[in-house]
Amino acid sequence: MWGRTRWWAIKNVAKLGASGAWTVEFTDFWLGDQFCSLVYTLSDLYFVGCFYTRYFPSIPPNTNSAWTTCGTANNWGVYFVLGTLPFLVRFVQSLRRYYDSRLSTHLINAGKYGMGLVYYFFYYYWRHKGNQDGGASFVLWCLTATIYALYACAWDFLMDWSVCKPHARYFLLRPELVYTTQIPMYYVALVSNLLLRFIWVLYIPERGPNLTLRTFIAALLEMVRRVQWNFYRLENEHLGNMDQYRVTREVPLPYHFDTGHSNGEDDDEADGDEDGVEASWLRRQLTRESRKMSREAEES
Repeated sequence: MWGRTRWWAIKNVAKLGASGAWTVEFTDFWLGDQFCSLVYTLSDLYFVGCFYTRYFPSIPPNTNSAWTTCGTANNWGVYFVLGTLPFLVRFVQSLRRYYDSRLSTHLINAGKYGMGLVYYFFYYYWRHKGNQDGGASFVLWCLTATIYALYACAWDFLMDWSVCKPHARYFLLRPELVYTTQIPMYYVALVSNLLLRFIWVLYIPERGPNLTLRTFIAALLEMVRRVQWNFYRLENEHLGNMDQYRVTREVPLPYHFDTGHSNGEDDDEADGDEDGVEASWLRRQLTRESRKMSREAEES
């Protein structure tokens, strides 16, 4: 609802279109990851445009012709390009991060998004071939889907969430946790993330709901997975910032201030500045607490 919030969103989404032109920050790759879970939504933009330009408002009584004309089978290339734009953006971002840092982990991350591009290429190609099971397109799609699911899930656990640490207090987690009152939810996230990475198996059975409904269900579950992923990804980012002293939970005590005045007053307070008075009062309070903790430590 806030104007500055809408402007922030527009500005950062627009920056994704020029990924690689400048240094990649957390907001850039985090926002790119959100769009990677919107493949279904982005690819269906073509269907919406095609349907409304050709069949609206005189919608035919038999909509099969609309599905044939605007569907994936006859337009699989357009669906592939629209749906995988976020993967291309993240691929370029990872290469730029490698260029800036020379850390090989960014190349591994780029490989993950490159594998995602290959997976979706064979998926849409399989749809183009009429969803035939047992053919070459089906085999290639299943193979690339399995590799991508394992690749992405391993990166989720080891890098994005930093779990599966060998000496953690809780099995398969990490030494430091933020949601300490919700330990079981970590295990729910581990299991559900692995299962939802293999959501593509819903497309294989010949019986059951039609493929259109199944793709909608799979897309919805992928969005749910991404919401869950965000909690633990941001938790890991926060803990990483703490380890590198970019943010701290607490002020380290004891410590002392040297005001440089014998009467205990600083220049800001003497000048009557309101912020200076508050800062001087805070420093005196912290100094008293520091001395008190030092005395208690010596007595103990």
